[in-house]
Amino acid sequence: MRYILQDIVTVYILFINCGYGQNFEGLIPTTDFGTPTVVPKFVSRGHLYKAIVGDTIELPCKVQNLGNFVLLWRRGTSVLTAGHLKITRDSRFKIVGDYNLQIANVRTQDAGDYICQIGDQETRDQVHTVEILVPPTLRAVPQNGQVSARKGSTVTLECKASGNPVPTIYWFKKDIYSSTTHLSDSSTLILDRVDRHHAGVYQCAADNGVREPVSMDINLTILSPPEITVEKSWVHASEGYDIELACIIHGDVTSDMMWYQNSFLLDPTDRRSMTSKGERHVLAIKNFQTSDFGNYSCVADNALGRTKKYIEISGRPGPAEFISPTFSGALEYYNLTWSVESIPPLDEVRLLYRRLMMNESYQHPGKWQDIILIPTVTRTSGNHFLMSHVIRGLEHNSVYEAIVQAKNRYGWNEISDIHQFYTKGHDVLVDDMEYKMSSPTSFASIVKINVLVLLIALNGLAMI
Repeated sequence: MRYILQDIVTVYILFINCGYGQNFEGLIPTTDFGTPTVVPKFVSRGHLYKAIVGDTIELPCKVQNLGNFVLLWRRGTSVLTAGHLKITRDSRFKIVGDYNLQIANVRTQDAGDYICQIGDQETRDQVHTVEILVPPTLRAVPQNGQVSARKGSTVTLECKASGNPVPTIYWFKKDIYSSTTHLSDSSTLILDRVDRHHAGVYQCAADNGVREPVSMDINLTILSPPEITVEKSWVHASEGYDIELACIIHGDVTSDMMWYQNSFLLDPTDRRSMTSKGERHVLAIKNFQTSDFGNYSCVADNALGRTKKYIEISGRPGPAEFISPTFSGALEYYNLTWSVESIPPLDEVRLLYRRLMMNESYQHPGKWQDIILIPTVTRTSGNHFLMSHVIRGLEHNSVYEAIVQAKNRYGWNEISDIHQFYTKGHDVLVDDMEYKMSSPTSFASIVKINVLVLLIALNGLAMI
């Protein structure tokens, strides 16, 4: 019925434009026999129109000297309007102004060519092209946005986007502790050999320049045996003190946590308690006793395996930590300063140092010099001591190494890390080089300044 109506309208319009018709209810005026003296022509021009889904667009069609001819709007072979008469049944189409075609609430299927046609024997057309822009949409794979993978496997995260123009997809890793990290520009994100550091929320975002970008979150869970880190692998203690041991359990699978002392499972007592907050598990011991010394371990179990980490509680001093500067301010001596953690006073300190003979091609250590010191220390806090010793008789412009070991009533501590220091190469005393700067062009002043610069340069070369 629709096509029959369009054919009838087309025949009727041709009939009118050929000069044989009469007025039809005042809609289309007839013409006299013969050819019009003035030829109609388009004033507007064909154009590409872009509209976003849901918008309203207006396609212009302005004709000069239309006379009694009828103006048609077509899309393909379908006639939409004839003059001011609407042929299509789609209520979104209507004629506004003179003969402009308005399309309300545009849809993706409205894209294409629209033809404004003068219904004369010349069949002159004006073509407007309509492109429908579609904001981006996203769909995560899987749709629930939850992905689980075993440790060590390869994981592929995927988001599918649609829209016009085709959207670009961006991947980000969301981190509550730092800014979001950009990872990739692709529909898929591939993660190789995943571990617990890959777990978290990944965001895919799609943008095609039409309205605002859209995004979705995918939560990645890594399935693995529990991973444990200890806050301190060595804890200093003494009788009567309160201490805490802490283990951090990492993993997306719920784990059971147990504490052991020297391979014996620990239970809560009036002096001993076990607590946890999130991933952090704490063993607290009040009024520490000699029997509490030993090796402790925190053990975590889940469905995928078991992990253990050790913590030693000792009364011996902690390793010495050096706080001296690297470079000495003297030619033949060096003030070595260090800090030692110990609750009881220190009974004895052992200092070893040696010279390194070195050049560009080799490094040869000398013999260790061993010194036993009776501590004259300063307690800087409740359980830290500060101590220093001046090492004399050193070679100038040389490199030395030093280590320190300390003892209290529980025994000797572990030997410290090696501390390396340098003696001075040249002792330049500026006070001996008296010069006056009252005359900027004084030859003596220039000479003395240049001498100072030269000595500093030579000292630097010797240090290298």
